Amino acid sequence: MNGLDWAVLIGYFGVMVAIGVWSHKRVDNVSDFFTAGGKMPWWLSGISHHMSGYSAVLFTGYAGIAYTYGVTSFVTWSFPIALGIAIGSKLFAPRINRLRSRLHVASPLEYLKNRYNVSTQQALAWSGMLLKIVDVGAKWAAIATLLSVFTGVSLNQGILITGAITAVYCTIGGLWADALTELGQFVIQLLAGISMFIAVVLKLDDKNIGVFGAWDEPALHGHGKPLVGPYGTVFLLAFLFIKLFEYNGGMLNQAQRYMATGSAAEAARSARLSAVLWLVWPVILFFPIWMSPLLVHAQKPDGSDSYGLMTEQLLPHGLLGLVVVGFFSHTMAMCSSDANAIAAVFTRDVAPVLSRWARAWGERTGLIAARVTTVVFLGLSMAVATQVNSPTFQDIITVVIKWVAGLMGPIAIPMMLGLLRRFRKSGPTAALTSWAAGLLAFWLVNYPINWNVEGGVPLQYQVSVPLAVSLILYILIGYLKPEDTPERDALIERINTDGDGTAAAPVPTSASAEA
Repeated sequence: MNGLDWAVLIGYFGVMVAIGVWSHKRVDNVSDFFTAGGKMPWWLSGISHHMSGYSAVLFTGYAGIAYTYGVTSFVTWSFPIALGIAIGSKLFAPRINRLRSRLHVASPLEYLKNRYNVSTQQALAWSGMLLKIVDVGAKWAAIATLLSVFTGVSLNQGILITGAITAVYCTIGGLWADALTELGQFVIQLLAGISMFIAVVLKLDDKNIGVFGAWDEPALHGHGKPLVGPYGTVFLLAFLFIKLFEYNGGMLNQAQRYMATGSAAEAARSARLSAVLWLVWPVILFFPIWMSPLLVHAQKPDGSDSYGLMTEQLLPHGLLGLVVVGFFSHTMAMCSSDANAIAAVFTRDVAPVLSRWARAWGERTGLIAARVTTVVFLGLSMAVATQVNSPTFQDIITVVIKWVAGLMGPIAIPMMLGLLRRFRKSGPTAALTSWAAGLLAFWLVNYPINWNVEGGVPLQYQVSVPLAVSLILYILIGYLKPEDTPERDALIERINTDGDGTAAAPVPTSASAEA
């Protein structure tokens, strides 16, 4: 990077901070901070939902998969996310919006104390917060890894720079700042992604290979197959199952985007927009990485540095800075939205249970607490980021795929299925048992069993077994020990009906749809 690239990067950071300052004027209370007061346009919510769904891990961990295996990186990652969100636009988005509009909650987990009980709410809140600290830590490490490729700064310095800038704008501006910066980041991403796409196409032409002829090159042998290596049919189905819950609110930050729109119909519309973006845009982003074995030789065994090396080689200064900004835009979008979601969970769900003083917070005190919590969460996740390549976590992609996908299910099952009429008989016993058993299954499959099986447990089972265990127990216990009460039934009806009293979209009857 030269002075022009640094100017682009510094200018980007300045704009992000300015948006945060401007958004500060729109935040008068906790509802504004966490759900934009329910005033966010559906199209902004949809773009924000899309942008908050992935980070620079795309250009490191998933770049390594694309470098090694080719198009399976899209087929087993972006495609199931798009399909999962499309299903969720009918199944979950409207109901999550009604949590705010009809129950007047500001946290995705706030309704759980009435849907189940306080113990269930606290179990899901604490485990969700801890998982998010690890998840966001992996994101900081990913962007710091890319930054080191371009600038030579150390991993810890990169984590500090990106974390500090993000803390400024998302702390003072809340969800409005997150969404508006994500809109700006989406525009930057378009410019950077298209620039890289064109640069790779031109380079292939210079080598007399061409876009279509490239797939016949020995270096791309097998790269055109949709399912290869450890990413086979079982992994695809498991990932679709997981992402159906995760990207429709199971990881909390996407749920806030649904809550921020003005109505259930607008929430569904924003989800459909996000699904379309997930289906189309990643093809543009992934194509250069699929071609990268023809253009660069990765220095890291997993190929996670391939995109960074290719960018340095192909793009002129200025555009190089724009692509680096694109890296930052992905990570800062996701991490800021996660910070806002966790701040909501802590201040609305956890703190009032721990402290009598917190239960008496007024609007101003609650807003201050939300901002302090955001800073603390970012600090903890940055601390975890410095350890992401330690033997405990192994590497960035392990944290993202194994830990997050594997642990998300036990947390998301009670939260997401608790919204649906079909599961109204599943009460606190079903929720807590399925949660605890899912966490235990994750530990068993990934550690004791994995260590004692020759070749280890396949990745698809490491990430899917915990969710499957939680799902089966949640449904089974609900039928064996029904805990539906008139109060819980009334709450579920409010979530499943529109403001005029008409029924919401019915829950599909097939087993796959119920999942």
